[in-house]
Amino acid sequence: MRIFKLNRICLYLLVLCVPMVLCQNGRASEYVRVTDQAGRTVRVPANPKRVVSLAPSITEIVFAVDRGDRLVGATEFSDYPEAATRLPSVGTYVFLDLEKIVSLNPDLCIAIKDGNPGAIVSRIEAIGIPVFAVNPRDLNSVLESIEAIGRILNAEDAARARLDDMNYRLQRIENMVSGTSTRPSVFFQIGVAPIVTAGADTFIHELIVRAGGKNVAGGLTGYPHFSVEEVLARMPEIMIITSMARQKTFERVVDQWRQWSDLPAVKHDRIYLVDSDVFDRPSPRLVDGLEQLVRLIHPELFPEAP
Repeated sequence: MRIFKLNRICLYLLVLCVPMVLCQNGRASEYVRVTDQAGRTVRVPANPKRVVSLAPSITEIVFAVDRGDRLVGATEFSDYPEAATRLPSVGTYVFLDLEKIVSLNPDLCIAIKDGNPGAIVSRIEAIGIPVFAVNPRDLNSVLESIEAIGRILNAEDAARARLDDMNYRLQRIENMVSGTSTRPSVFFQIGVAPIVTAGADTFIHELIVRAGGKNVAGGLTGYPHFSVEEVLARMPEIMIITSMARQKTFERVVDQWRQWSDLPAVKHDRIYLVDSDVFDRPSPRLVDGLEQLVRLIHPELFPEAP
């Protein structure tokens, strides 16, 4: 109980100091009012210098628009690019470390609407630290998030260059896939025990569809659990397995599926292992994941060079 009281006293003192420190350093002398992707009108620095990212995907976007040097902290699992691993941790995007955030003296935090708890965001703002929220729900809104973050970090040119590249690649994939005559069925396994897959309202489903496949869990929403029998009954032609577990776990899962020799994905040796972060983070790397999926689902579109 005494430790808890001391921590609250420390936090209270930090809260009192923040406005004074910001004023002394001159970072917050000029503000602008903007509407974030959560529909809130927020007052943010015109030129943020000390930024804390509240989700790994936001960390990736900040680096993608060439503002990684502005980051002074990020949530756990912010591991891309490699430079992000050296940033001080402010907890997970669900369990944020408020005292750590305050100690980093940020002039802006960037949050994710459907990831960071609203109560914690409100507490950060009550301390006097502005919070700008993005709301990526699909690929198009990921592009909007990149544009918005580029704008508030005065990185419009870098953001536009990134968006132009992503849009070019997306259009190229659409043109390639539009000429295919088949849509193989795909089971995308994101959990090992229990077996978890991705339903219709997920990034993974959108990537499968854009890549010219048919998600066998497309009639469901969220991240439903499947039994082995249910997977076998769906007879997927392709199985893609991803998890945060180690490589040996991946290999065991593949071996377990291969015992079902009548499964089309087994019969035609179309079980693949992929990096989970490329497929479920609303960041620029979703296009990398899409390109990878096209190669796995429609290898005929990529004939071997002579």
